[in-house]
Amino acid sequence: MTPENIELFRYFIIFIILLFITGFYCVLISFNLIRALIGLEILIKAVTLLIILAGYICGKMALAQAIVITLIVIEIVVMVIAGGVVLWAFKYNKTIDPRRLSNLRG
Repeated sequence: MTPENIELFRYFIIFIILLFITGFYCVLISFNLIRALIGLEILIKAVTLLIILAGYICGKMALAQAIVITLIVIEIVVMVIAGGVVLWAFKYNKTIDPRRLSNLRG
């Protein structure tokens, strides 16, 4: 690897770490279910970028792309189901604050 590539990878790693921290913060600290879903989305995007970067470094881009496509499909399914749960919670409780959703029954 050339020094320019090493410097570029350093910036990529810093950006991925910042995305990961931002997504993790949104998931853990937020008292809004929509913000928590957005944080989960950011967290998954950081992992996606990390997989692509690892595939590029190892020289196995085809494997990395296949894993990322699978991850994107799984991500879409999870987001649709979680969005439906959030909409259901808002419909019956008129709030999306997880602290006020104590009267849920399965």
